[in-house]
Parts: sequence; C-alpha cells; structure tokens
Amino acid sequence: MNGYIRRMDFRGRTVIVTGASMGIGEGLALALAARGANLVLASRDADALGNVAARCEALGSKALVVQTDVTDPEACRRMIDRTVEKFGAIDCLVNNAGISMWARFDETTDLTVFERLMRVNYLGSVYATHHALPHLKKSRGLLVAISSLTGKTGVPTRSGYGATKHAMQGFFDAIRVELRDEGVDVLVVSPGFVRTDIRVRSLGPDGKPRVESPREEDDGETMSLEECVRQTVRAMERRDRELVMTRLARVGQWLKLIAPGLVDRIAERKVREKDRG
Repeated sequence: MNGYIRRMDFRGRTVIVTGASMGIGEGLALALAARGANLVLASRDADALGNVAARCEALGSKALVVQTDVTDPEACRRMIDRTVEKFGAIDCLVNNAGISMWARFDETTDLTVFERLMRVNYLGSVYATHHALPHLKKSRGLLVAISSLTGKTGVPTRSGYGATKHAMQGFFDAIRVELRDEGVDVLVVSPGFVRTDIRVRSLGPDGKPRVESPREEDDGETMSLEECVRQTVRAMERRDRELVMTRLARVGQWLKLIAPGLVDRIAERKVREKDRG
C-alpha cells in the first residue's frame, strides 16, 4: 500500500476535479479546499462551477473555473494548459465526470446512448489523463479515477454504465503498472449506492433523461455523500491503489471467485430493492 511510504499533503498542491459542479466532485472540491489545496474545477456547467468555486475560496482555497466538456480532447488539453498557467504544476487529477444509465439492455431503443456514456465516463478520463500525465510525472503526483462497484461486477439495468466503469478499471490498472517507476500513483475508487443527483439525471432506454428515478432514502445501505467523500479523501492522502467502499462489496470480490452465481443473485436483489424505493 503506497500510502505508508509517501502520504499526500494537499496544502498548496494543485488538484483538478472534473465533474466538480455537483455530487461527489463538488464534495471532493470542498473537502480538498478545507485542506488548503489549489483547485481547478471543471465541468460543462460554468454557473454551477462558479458557485462551488466561491464556496472553496470561502474555505481559504484558490479556485480556478474551467468550463470543460471532457468528451473533447482539445477541451481537456486547454483545461490542463490553463491549470499550469495559473498554478505552475499539477499534483493530482481526479477523473470524476460521469453520467449514468438505468435500463435493461433488452428494453433499450437508442444504442447511441452506449457511445455517449463511453465518451464521457471512459474516454473523458483517457483524454484528461493523457494531457495531465507529463505534469504529474514532474510532480510525482496522483491520478484518481472515480469508478463504481459496477466496474467490478455485472449489475442488472447498468449494462451501459457498468461497461464504462469496467473500461476505466482496466485502463487505470494498466497505467498504474506502466507508471510504477515514474513516481505517479493511481487510485481507483469504487463507491456503491451514494445519495447524489447522478441517479436523478440518469438516462433511460431511449437515451433521454428518465422522467422518474428510484427514490433516494436512508435505507442503511445507500451511503451519504459525506461518507463517500471522507473515505475518498483519506485514500487520496494515503495514495492507496484502490478503494472499494462497502464491506459487502469487498466480500463480494472474493465470493465472485468461488460462487459467482451467488454474487449475481445478490446484485439482482439489491437493484430490485432500489428500484422499488
């Protein structure tokens, strides 16, 4: 575990957070601002980013807003260039931008939604990472990928979303090995159900935002945003290689090796419970 060798002190360090206008990205930005980081906040929603930036600055942080569509490689390059122009270095990139899908594959009527999810969730991380990597090598920094438990195992109604998270897992696992001698650590974060707006904005089988979304209730299994952020920041400070957030999910990784059918049934039951609200 890399965290025991070289911890990350965020005071005065420059951190880019994509998808920083809401949800986990917003929560991470505020938590890192409280730790004295210089923040670069990126998403497509400039107005929402401005509000987050003001809150970060109220905590004593310096914050730069960069309106960015991560599906555009040139936009990602400009994000990195503006970061270096403003702060002179990049110490951490948090690849958090993402959209979700909530539909059975056999009910999907618009297959282009699969491409859209892949461009945002997976390729957006690839583009941002590609342009940030030379600077992260110089700072011997940290790469963070906000993935999902759906990137670890198959989950019904999440075929499109889960595919992007499996892709992220494979990509970041591979470059972690490539960067072993470069001083850049790679952390993959896999939350489960977290109370954020991503589910409200999830896409349906026709590729359009769902009219209704499963209710977010405190059922003892849906994690609060605050707890998700707390665990993520702790793993970042420790420069861990992976964070699987729930005990059931950690046990599930072992169960998948010896009883994969049981893991399938557990995943199906959990999703049905969420769908019923």
